[in-house]
Parts: sequence; C-alpha cells; structure tokens
Amino acid sequence: MKILKRINPKLLLILFAAVVLRFVLLDEAPPSLNWDETSHGYNAYSILTTGKDEWGEDLPLIFRAFGDYKLPVYIYLTSLSVFAFGLNELAVRMPSIVAGVMHVAGAYFLALELFGYLGRELKKKKGLVFDVFVKYGRNTALLTALLVAVGPWDIFLSRGAFEANVGQALLVWGAYFFLKGLKDVKFFVPSSFLLGLSVWTYNSQRVFAPLLVAFLVVLFLKGKKDFFSKARFSKGRVYLALSAFFVAVFFLPMFFQLFSSEGMARYSKVSIIDEGAISRINELRGQKDLPGGLGRLFYNKGTFFAFISAGNFISYLDPSFWFLRGGSQYQYNVVGSGLYYPASLPFFLLGLGLFLYCMRGRSKAAGLVVFWVFASLIPASITRDGGYALRVVTVLPMVNLLTAAGACLFFVWLSKRSWTLLLPAKVALLVVLLFSLEGYMSHYVEDYSKDYSWSWQWGHRQMVEFVKARYDSYDKIIITKKYGEPHIFLLFYWPWEPGKYREDGNLIRYEQTGWWWVDRFDKLYFVNDWEIPLESDNDFVLESGLRFDCEREKCLLVTSPGTYQNDYRLLESIYFLDGTRAFDMVDNLPKQ
Repeated sequence: MKILKRINPKLLLILFAAVVLRFVLLDEAPPSLNWDETSHGYNAYSILTTGKDEWGEDLPLIFRAFGDYKLPVYIYLTSLSVFAFGLNELAVRMPSIVAGVMHVAGAYFLALELFGYLGRELKKKKGLVFDVFVKYGRNTALLTALLVAVGPWDIFLSRGAFEANVGQALLVWGAYFFLKGLKDVKFFVPSSFLLGLSVWTYNSQRVFAPLLVAFLVVLFLKGKKDFFSKARFSKGRVYLALSAFFVAVFFLPMFFQLFSSEGMARYSKVSIIDEGAISRINELRGQKDLPGGLGRLFYNKGTFFAFISAGNFISYLDPSFWFLRGGSQYQYNVVGSGLYYPASLPFFLLGLGLFLYCMRGRSKAAGLVVFWVFASLIPASITRDGGYALRVVTVLPMVNLLTAAGACLFFVWLSKRSWTLLLPAKVALLVVLLFSLEGYMSHYVEDYSKDYSWSWQWGHRQMVEFVKARYDSYDKIIITKKYGEPHIFLLFYWPWEPGKYREDGNLIRYEQTGWWWVDRFDKLYFVNDWEIPLESDNDFVLESGLRFDCEREKCLLVTSPGTYQNDYRLLESIYFLDGTRAFDMVDNLPKQ
C-alpha cells in the first residue's frame, strides 16, 4: 500500500515509544481493573463462549451491564483479545492499547493530509505560514505524532479499558480517509465505515461524529458538481453507494437507539434536566416576583438547559483545566495533573492563533481543525458535572496538532533570525518534553496509583482469590457492596461459567433507581454495610427482600473494617496501596 511507503524511520521510532509507554508497568498503573473494565471483560467472555451477554441477550447492540447500558464496540473487540490471550487484565485493556498506538499513527497521517490541503490553499504563498505547512509539514506531522505518543492524557487513556479511546482512534482515521477521498473517491468507503463505527463506542462520539460528518460534507463537498462527475464510472458509483450504505447502517440505528428506553436511561444519569433541576426552576419562579406568565417564560427547562450548557462550555475554555489541574474524576485522568504538559500551553495558543489566521483566508482545512476543537466541547457541555475530562476526549488529536504547529511556527521564525539559537532551542524543548514525561510517569505510577487505588476498586482480585480458596469450607459467603459491584469481580476472576450464572436458581437481581443490583447467586450473598447485623440473633435483611441468618451455618463475611460482630474471627485483611484497610475477611467459627 502507498501508505506504508510514507512511514519513515522517525515515525517508527515514535510508534515504538508509544508501544513502550502503553505497556511498561501496565500491572501497576492503573493499579487494578475497575468494575467497568471487569464488566467489559466478563461480557466479552460471555459473548465469546455463549453468544449471549450476562443478561442472556443474543449479540446485543447495547449491553445492560449494571443498568448503565454500555455501547458494543469495545466489548466485541475485547472478545477477540480474550480469545487470543484468555480472560485476564491484559486482554481487557488490549483494545485500548492498540487504539492508542493507532491514534499516534492516525494523527501523523491526518496532519499530513491537513497540511497538504492547507498548502494547496496557500497556493505557494511564501512566508512563515507556508513553511510550517508545506516546507516543514512532514516535521510538523511527526511532532504531532510524538506529542500524542508521549502526551499524559493520551498515555492514561491508552492504558485502561476506555471505550472513548477506541472511538477516538476511529474518528482520526475516519477523518484521514475522508480527506484522502477528496482525491480518490474509494477512500470514502473506509471513512464512512470508521466514522460510523465510532458512534457505537462511546457517547461523546455519538454527539460529535454526526456533527463532524455533516461539517465535512458541507465544507468540502457542497456545490462540488465537478467532484461527483468524476465518479460517473461504475466503480466510483459503487464506492459512493457503499459509503452511503455505511452511513445509513451505523447512524440511523444509533439515532433510534438514543430515543429508546435504553438510550434515555443512559442519558438520564447525566442529563442536566433532572429532578434537582426541576426543583431549582420552580424555586426560581417563586423567588422572582414577575407578573403573569413571565416566570414560566424566563424560568423553564429550555432556558435552564441553555444557561447550564453555556456555563459548562465556557468552563472548558479555561486553560488551567487542560494544562494544569485536569478533571476531578479520579478514574479518567491523573488528579491534579494537566491533560497536556504545561510547557505545551504557549505553543498551543500560538498554533490556535495560526489556524485562526488561516481561517481569515477562508481555509477549509484550518476551519476543520478549529471546528473540531470547539465542537468537541459540546458533548460535555450538554451534561451535568462540569470539568468531566472523558466527555471532551474527541479534542485529543487537535490540541496536539495545534501545539505542534505552534512549535514549528516558533522554530521557523527563530531560524530566520538566528540559526545559532535554533539548535539549542530544539534541544531545550526536547529536554523539557522528556523531563515532563518522566515527571508524569513517575507521578502516575508511584503516587496516583497508590493514592487512588481505592477508586480503581483495588483488592477485589485478592478478595476473589481468598474466597475461591475457601469456597468449600462455608455454607454462605457474604460480601460487601461498599466498593462497587462485587459480583462482577467474582464472575471475572473466578471465572464463573456464563450459562451457569444466568441459569442459577439462586440468582437475585433487581432494578432500583435506574440501576440493576445483584444480591445473590449460588451461595454468594452481596450486602450493604448497613445490612450487616451487629448482634448474633439478628438477620441479614436486604433491600431486595432477601432475608437470611448465620446462626446455624458456617458463614464467611468479607466486609469493610468495623462493620461486623465482635465475636467473629478475623482471618485476613486486604489493604489499599496507601495502607488503608479495605477488606476484613471474618467468619463465625469459634476463635482458636
């Protein structure tokens, strides 16, 4: 393929670095699989072995899981890696690792296409802008790939089982093939396939991808009768028809699913308009002394949604969010560390200014980049919980591209003034980048993984190993729900045969407040801490209505410290990586 001929040794080195940074110490950072990752893995295992998910649905297009309704692409990809590597942590994270490396390569080729298009738009106008995109365009594309390979947020998302990371790689390659399709219509086929597939990976892509497709078509194809005339030959028509087919197959069902009960259940968990919002609207109407129906006119769901969405959008324009502190959700970025290195900020601003300048000349390529950046903020803006990093994941490649363009512009400007300063400046930037990378990886592996191991449900694998080794010694095994959904860890790490689990006569699961809870299967019981009796003559009474006791049976209780009877025998404790006690394993057998 022609694309292989364009891979130079420098890109191969960058890809090698990307692979190393996504595999090194993978068993330490992230510190463990969380409940979402184990859910991906077990459902993939169930699909692989039975053709059904954990709920018994045949090859579903949306997975109920805990009631959070996960999209299917990551789970089906995981079934392939489970087939190759077995049901383990590496298999669950492999699709994201591969996607992270593919994102690096895709960023390089997308940047090359964008810069080539910009060069044609500039029509050989001399100057700094021309040099950045044409004379040094390949170097700028290589720097883009390097920034993706060593970027903190890119590394973080590639090491965990994040559906958003796979969707991001699909978007980048889909956009690349679209730009290639402007010169050869056959490339619209992989473009439409990849862009369509992206909307079945993560919910942010479900908002962003249709906007991107519409923008690409309007910006590059509107009024292009001469372009479509080139497709008059039979193969061209086939390629266009196949592209339209993929758009219809992927996008139309997605829109229908969004408005289904499953889609609405998913959105209700992040919707701006919830019961709290409605109460606030009514409160505002009561506080404002407005005549007639003006209260309803100014304070309603529409105005409230618009006001909150606008505020969220503006909050994401704060550079400190991107380059200094990051998001506040512990599992989606290293807390207190920027999504991009602080040293990138001046070059990013310089690159953004450069592309805005190109837009003044009606550059379509520059318009695409700027649109991509700001449209990426929309999915997060229309949900509650501002500062949510993962929901703006679609911005990833363009921030790196703008940073690379800004750095290249600086070096081109410097070369025209002092060649003697150019090499030291490049070396200084490389040193800063390497020190930033070393500092981030050290903080990620040593500090973050230790301090936030609880947020990754550390200890569940060790708990399952303990329970499995003593399974035959007890009549009942009771496990706390305090740290998540313990049943999914038991299913994954045991591993429990999916058909046996689904058909278990003791299986108790029920829906409450939009979430599906499991209280029992086999002789395993799952309880909240407050449901554990502190007196020996009291029963366990669960919210599902299940009632049982341990008076005449041998019971193993796995719970958080301080939530069990004094006469229980402590067998072993499991600690979070920061030294805090997580689980106590106790039983009701006589103390030795």
